[in-house]
Amino acid sequence: MKKNKPLIFITAGEPLGIGPEVAVKALQDPRVAKACSPILIGEPFTLIEAGYTPQLAPLLPQQSLLKRPNKRVPSAWGGEISFKALQLACELASQTPGSAIVTAPISKQSWAKAKVPFTGHTEFLRAHYGKTALMMFVSGPVRCALVSEHFAIKDLHKVITKQRIVNAGVDFVRALNKLGVKKPHIALCTLNPHGGDNGRFGNEEARTITPAVKALQAKGIAAEGPYPVDSLWLAHARGNFDGILCMYHDQALLGLKLAAEEPIVHITAGLDFLRTSPTHGTAFDIAGQNKADPSSMIAAILFAAGR
Repeated sequence: MKKNKPLIFITAGEPLGIGPEVAVKALQDPRVAKACSPILIGEPFTLIEAGYTPQLAPLLPQQSLLKRPNKRVPSAWGGEISFKALQLACELASQTPGSAIVTAPISKQSWAKAKVPFTGHTEFLRAHYGKTALMMFVSGPVRCALVSEHFAIKDLHKVITKQRIVNAGVDFVRALNKLGVKKPHIALCTLNPHGGDNGRFGNEEARTITPAVKALQAKGIAAEGPYPVDSLWLAHARGNFDGILCMYHDQALLGLKLAAEEPIVHITAGLDFLRTSPTHGTAFDIAGQNKADPSSMIAAILFAAGR
């Protein structure tokens, strides 16, 4: 008996950014058509401008009564539409076992203008579809996850607690298990330069991160560290660890984009359903010019489809 292709709900993201373009280009890729049954959710006119036709996928249109801006800039119009698209995709995925969602990039500024009470996808997903939602990234054998996501650097010493690190480590290992890594060997980053240099540049390593590493080891997890992020990324790229747990956003993304040799897939682990996304932003400056590279969007869809 022929196995049914997985159902993937694809949100087009910020309608005035490159989301519609990369979504349409991804749907035009024969690998995507072969791998899944896609349903597209987004603003219809910007999708048509990007080349959408009904033959590519069914469309669930999202619209706003607000006025569309004349320029491709963050707006309440775009924020309302992209947030409504996300809400619908999550609602449908949560009611459809075995399905997944793939989200094109949103504009956090547009969400703020639309008074959306979340700073990004992960915060919304954590609030409604999985309290332990974990932001992680995969590019072939390169894998990392974040203890904290969208926070100001000045607030990290308050945000990064022992329990938050332990929770992230446990969720990271579970996610790696689902990716086929049976006994993951992970390493944790330091927060401060040179690991704090024995307290000269901060004491979070001794006070918070090292105790979290010991707590993870007590749970039977092969965890090491904390190690300075520059040396740790090099060690991971050489295959010394199955994944690394970073303390904050740029620790993960800078090393990841330098080390990755394949398209990067952003995964939110620990939800009621699988969610993936590309790792680029809205790129308002090139939107509408047919310049956007869909490779990361294609990789996100194929990953969600299990390919």
